[in-house]
Amino acid sequence: MSSVFALATPATKSALCVFRVSGSGCLDVFDSIFTKELNEPRKFYQRSLVSGSTVIDTVGVVFFEGSSSYTGEDSFEVYAHGGLAVMGSIVDLFKQVGFDEAGPGEFTKRAFLNGKLSLSEAESVVDVINASSKEVLEISLNSLRGGFSDEVFGFSKKLDALRKFVEGSIDFSDEDYDFIKEGGVVDDVSRLCADFGGFVNKCFLSGESGMKKVVLFVGPPNSGKSSLFNRLLGFDRALVSDIPGTTRDLIESEVFYNNSSFRVLDSAGIRETDDVIEGKGIELTVSQIESADVIVGVFDSADPVALLEIKSLVVDKVFISVLNKLDLGLKDEGSLFDVLLSAKTGEGVVGLKKLISSSSVIKGLVDKEYFARSRHIKLFNEGLVCLEAAVAKLRSGADVELAAEDLRLARVALDEVVGAKTSDSLLGDIFNDFCIGK
Repeated sequence: MSSVFALATPATKSALCVFRVSGSGCLDVFDSIFTKELNEPRKFYQRSLVSGSTVIDTVGVVFFEGSSSYTGEDSFEVYAHGGLAVMGSIVDLFKQVGFDEAGPGEFTKRAFLNGKLSLSEAESVVDVINASSKEVLEISLNSLRGGFSDEVFGFSKKLDALRKFVEGSIDFSDEDYDFIKEGGVVDDVSRLCADFGGFVNKCFLSGESGMKKVVLFVGPPNSGKSSLFNRLLGFDRALVSDIPGTTRDLIESEVFYNNSSFRVLDSAGIRETDDVIEGKGIELTVSQIESADVIVGVFDSADPVALLEIKSLVVDKVFISVLNKLDLGLKDEGSLFDVLLSAKTGEGVVGLKKLISSSSVIKGLVDKEYFARSRHIKLFNEGLVCLEAAVAKLRSGADVELAAEDLRLARVALDEVVGAKTSDSLLGDIFNDFCIGK
C-alpha cells in the first residue's frame, strides 16, 4: 500500500494541528524534510520542517516502526502550529514527496488489515469518538479494548469444539462410538445457544450519531426561549426581540455539561397566527416534538392552561416545565413547574442543565456492556437461528449432516462480526463512516 497522510485535527485556525502519515517507506523522506536526524522511534523530537531550503515551521515529530504503530506499518506524526498557511504548506510538502491523501478511516482500516484490530474493535473507534456522555464512552471503550471481540472469539472456539464431535459422527458413522451422545453435544449446543443469547442481550444497538440526545425548547411567544437558549450556550446564537414571532425557524447548537453533551434546538413560539411564514415555523416546531428526546417548555407566567396546552403536544417524551423571568418577581404559587429561573440573570440555569443532563441519559444502557451495530445484530440473529436449528436436528438424531451445516453457518456469522471473513465492499461501507485522519 502507498504512504498516505491526513490532517488529524480540524482544518481551522487553532493552537496546534496534527498530521498523520503511514505506509511502508514513509520514514525514508526524513532526511529531505527535517533539518536533523530522528534516531529513536516513539520519542518526541523538535525539528524544523523544510521544503527545499524553505523552513515551513518548527514542529514536534514522533515516528513508529512497523508493527509497533497504530496501523501496523511505518508511520509518523507531525505537530505544527495551527495556522491555515502552515497546514497548506505541509499538505503541499507531503504531496511533493509522494504521499497520497488518506480517505475516511484509512488509518484504522490499515490497522484492521494488518491485524492490529479486529473489525468490531475498529468499528468501536467511531463510537468512542462520537460518545456524548461518560456512560456511552465507558461502553464504547469496552469494545475498543477487545472485550466484545474476546467474547465473540470465545463463542467461536466453543462452537469449533462442538463441530468436531458432529463432523466426527458423520465421518465415522460405521464405528460403535456415538460421538454426539458420548460427547454430550446436544446439551452443550443448547447451552451455547442460551449463553450466546445472553451475550446478545448485553449489547446495545448503537447509532451513527453517537446517540446524542436532542433537547427542544417550546412555549408561547416572548416567554424567553431564545434568551434561555443563548444563556445555555454562553453566547448570542438566537435573535432576541420583544416582538412576538421573532423566531421563525429551528436554531440548533450543542451544549456541554459535565460529562455529557446534547443538541439544543430553539423554536418558534406556539400561538394562533395569520402570518404564513410564522405559521410554517410553528408547524415545524410541532413536528419536531416527535423526533426530540427532551422537551423543555418555557413560560413567562404561572398559567396552568398555557402549560397544559403545550404539554398536551408531548406524548411519551421527557417534558421539563420552566417558569422564566424570576427577575420580574414571578412566583410558582401552585408548584406547577420543574424549574424556576431567569434567563436574564442566569439564576436557576445550572439547575436546568442538571435536569436536562439527567434526562438525556440514554434509556436501556443499564446492564449493557457493549455497543453493537445493525450488521452485528443481523449476524447474531442469523447465528442464533442456526444454533437453534442445529439443536432441533441433533435432538431428532436423523439430520446430523444438516445440523453440521447449521453449526458451520453459525460459525461463519461469528467470523463476519470480527472481520475474519469480510468483503471489500463491506469494508468500504464501514470505514466511509470514519472521519479523515482516523
